[in-house]
Amino acid sequence: MERRDREPLVRKTSSSYRTFPESTARRLDKEYLRSLHNKRLYLAVFAAVLGNFSFGFALVYPSPVIPALEAHPSPALRLDQHTAPWFGSVFTLGAAAGGLSTMLLNDCLGRKLSIMFSALPSALGYALLAGAQGLWMLLLGRVLTGYAGGVTSASIPVYISEISHPGVRGMLGACPQIMAVLGSLVLYALGKYLWLVLDWRWLAVAGEVPVLAMVLLLCFMPNSPRFLLSQGKEEEALGSLCWLRGEDTDYGREYEQIKDSIRKQSRRVSCAELKDPFIYKPILIAGGMRFLQQLSGVTCILVYLQPIFKRTSVILKAEYDAALVGLVRLSAVAIAAVSMDKAGRKILLFVSAGVMLVSNLTMGLYIHFAPASHNGTVANTTLVSSANLPAEPTNYITLIPLLATMFFIMGYAMGWGPITWLLMSEILPLKARGVASGLCVVVSWLTAFTLTQFFLPVVNAFGLEVPFLFFAVISAGNILFTGCCVPETKGRSLEQIEAFFRTGRRSFLR
Repeated sequence: MERRDREPLVRKTSSSYRTFPESTARRLDKEYLRSLHNKRLYLAVFAAVLGNFSFGFALVYPSPVIPALEAHPSPALRLDQHTAPWFGSVFTLGAAAGGLSTMLLNDCLGRKLSIMFSALPSALGYALLAGAQGLWMLLLGRVLTGYAGGVTSASIPVYISEISHPGVRGMLGACPQIMAVLGSLVLYALGKYLWLVLDWRWLAVAGEVPVLAMVLLLCFMPNSPRFLLSQGKEEEALGSLCWLRGEDTDYGREYEQIKDSIRKQSRRVSCAELKDPFIYKPILIAGGMRFLQQLSGVTCILVYLQPIFKRTSVILKAEYDAALVGLVRLSAVAIAAVSMDKAGRKILLFVSAGVMLVSNLTMGLYIHFAPASHNGTVANTTLVSSANLPAEPTNYITLIPLLATMFFIMGYAMGWGPITWLLMSEILPLKARGVASGLCVVVSWLTAFTLTQFFLPVVNAFGLEVPFLFFAVISAGNILFTGCCVPETKGRSLEQIEAFFRTGRRSFLR
């Protein structure tokens, strides 16, 4: 549509936006949502979340590779009990660095270009892993893929929230988690079946495929209309919204709402503005959720899943546990995606934290009170060596820790996993969204790295029940945090959410 064809519609909807009474505006919003055709929006989201697929693939890359490298004939590539944990955990340091740099990239390059930029370190990291001739190449490859994951973790949720409309934003906001889980499952499948005929290096080569597909598809996708308007590119923003919503819809009214919201804001956040509750409250809520999400123990449980199952003598073969957990995660995230725009964010957060609380408490009490014959000992602090300890005689009572772990993963994946990312992108004010989303990712991955590094030393010093009881206390804190601090954003536009934090009037969220 040419610009001269758009202008009458925009002028008309501008006056309508300002003069319609509230009840009429709500009716028009509902009619507008019913008129939308989301095929192009879904395509744009799919192109973006391929970055999360690559992130999930890279995150669990060490799982099938470490055993091969521990038995590698070349001393330069062979991992031992000191280097193997670093090969697994250094990814989180790269992710923290990626989140830190995204504080600038999101506002300088924009959301879409930041996602595309992540392909460069990701492709280089996989190339180093595929052609590694020494330990430094392996570690640098992990850092670079982690850096790319940190960039996408901070950019993709913001991009999706800004191009989506309230009717489907919850469902689409769960897509990054779904694709990350799918990436992990594909890695496990390739590690188990493809590895029978191919060398471990081909897993890194396979990781290049979603990265290249993401870049190619994003070349044809629009940038965020909100970001374009914040840069003063009004014609491009209108064209982007038209492409996402369809030419035969009343997209001009939504355009004027976005434009009116951005007009009230300066382009950059000043230090003085950080004292404004409109700025610091949503940042503290988003950062607090990221902090509590990691403190609930999900990264530790996923990373040390096999040692935990060995410690509790679970009746489960080691080669199937990761895939089973992945399937549970995928099912739970899918449930969250379907129900998020119907049940709401807060109710799912309450249910999620409640399930995690009961699961962690059950696990801790079982380990503490179960007969000693059902509990082995984690012999040392290496991830793989702990997982390969001889199995203790098993009993059906060991189904308790298995079910507790499954329910924990399910509870996390249906609430505090995907909704934390979605709310981060929804509640952060536009002028601080790029910087604050990067800060939240830094908080998340530094917390994950610290917790992962201290998990096994705490287990060896105090017993496996101690961290699980700690995770249970954190889960109880998650319930209180949700009730006291987290607003319900279901069905609300980003402009309405900003108005709530700006005025403190809950009528904006009703």
